[in-house]
Formats: sequence, C-alpha cells, structure tokens
Amino acid sequence: MDMARYIKLLNALIYRTKRWMPAKLYLSIRYYLIFGKSIDWDNPKGFNEKLNWMKLNYHNPLFTMMADKYWVKSYVKQLIGEEYVVPCYGCWKNVGDIDFSRLPERVFLKSNHDSGGGILVDKKKGIDRKTLHRRFNRNTMDRRNYYWHLREWPYKYIEPLILAETYLNEGTGHELHDYKFFCFNGKPTYMYVTNKGKVIRENFYDMDFQPVNINHGFERTIPEYGVPDNFEKMKELAAILSKDLAFVRVDFFNVNGHLYFGEFTFYDWGGMKPLHGDWERKLGDLIRLPK
Repeated sequence: MDMARYIKLLNALIYRTKRWMPAKLYLSIRYYLIFGKSIDWDNPKGFNEKLNWMKLNYHNPLFTMMADKYWVKSYVKQLIGEEYVVPCYGCWKNVGDIDFSRLPERVFLKSNHDSGGGILVDKKKGIDRKTLHRRFNRNTMDRRNYYWHLREWPYKYIEPLILAETYLNEGTGHELHDYKFFCFNGKPTYMYVTNKGKVIRENFYDMDFQPVNINHGFERTIPEYGVPDNFEKMKELAAILSKDLAFVRVDFFNVNGHLYFGEFTFYDWGGMKPLHGDWERKLGDLIRLPK
C-alpha cells in the first residue's frame, strides 16, 4: 500500500472514532498526518500550533456566543452598529415551524452552529421542502456539532437553530467575496480575499493592500483585486471587533459599497491548513498566548 493511500485510510479511521478519542490525542494525530511533525504542546511556536494550543488551553467564555451565527448579531450590533449586521427575519428550532408566507421571495436559510451548508430559497421557483427537511431536520442538526470535526470548542455548546437572512448576492450581478482579516491582539495585520465559488481562490494582502505571498495552497485570482470600497472602514471595524483577543479572524462582505459583518473565526481553517514558506512561524510569532 502506498503512503498516500495509507494516510487516507488512517484519516478515515480517526474521523470515525473521533467522538471517543480525547481531544489532545485526536488533534495530535490529525496535526501529524497533515504537517508531518508533532505539535510541541509545551512550547508552540507556529501559527497552527498556537491555534491548536488555544483550543485546549484558552476558553474565553464569550467565544461560544461569538461563534453562534444568531446570537453574535446582537454582540456585533452593540459594538459597531446594526447597519453592519446582515438582516435576519427569524430563527427556529425546527424547519417545520417556518412560515414561508411571512418571508421575502428570496431568503437564505442557514444553521447557527456549523460552517457552510446554507440554502437559498426562491419562492417563485417553489420551495423544495424535502431538501430543507433533509438539511435542517432536528436529527441532522444535532449530529452536525462542528466541535467534533477539529475540536473547536466554542461550537460544542451552541444550541442548533435555523436562521433566515437577507440574500446578500441579490442584484449585485457579480460573485460575492469574503474579506477576511487576521487580527492579532486587536490589530488587523493581514487579510485575504476569497471567492464563494466552487473553485476556491484566495489573495493575501497587508494593511496597505499590497500583495503578500501567504498561501493556504490555493491559487491566486489574476489579475489582483483592486483596493476594495470601504477598506479603511473594514480595518477600523476589525480592530474594534478583535479588541483584547490574542487571535481572531474577522470576516466582512462588501455589497455594493455596504459593509456587512460575516463571522468570527478563532481557528483559521481549524488550525489544520499549512501555510507555505516561513509564514507559519512569522504569523505564529504575532500570537501572544494567553496565560
């Protein structure tokens, strides 16, 4: 058996046994299989090493609320204002409780406790209730506890809910982009722009919007992006939202010149996406681990 196939099978076995495996052991194995070396739990230095260390050793009581895509709206509204919060038409525990007659013609449904998996509902095209029930039924929602995937503990105790939000891509005529700011101790330092398409592309920049060669392994979009509308405002808001946090990624959407908060991410790519070159250590040096 070749090594690539062996690692793939081992990953599959670990994934199936993840719920009974202690968090430290699980993360140690996953990290080794991805990075080819062990985490130095006693003296972490790299960016991803430190993110995984914080999963086990730094549990800020605010993080669960900040990771909850419903309750975080109130938090962000309090800090920077309601105009930066994506409008929400309601939340429900069960998909069968949603009264679509009270919602706009097009609305985006998503859960509050995981990543991705939202569904655009267009009432003119008909409501696919089978798909909605398959994605948002209570058993599925309860099973999709995002904590177990890479032990991102803020997700562990989020009560699953279904949200109905404004569809941000409505009428823009172009692909929606994420503007993701790496903030260290309340200071936005680097950011990347990524698309929402099937093929992921990402371009990293510094705070002067000059390209930098940080790379998660995805291709850059060519030509480079121009300086986005409201870039200075994005930096200002990211600094407010990341205040007093050792590391957090703060995401925004820029829709026709209007900024919307996207989400907080405490462990970029789950702390399991290698950075090319010496950026693993450079970004790691920027994180001052909480005591």
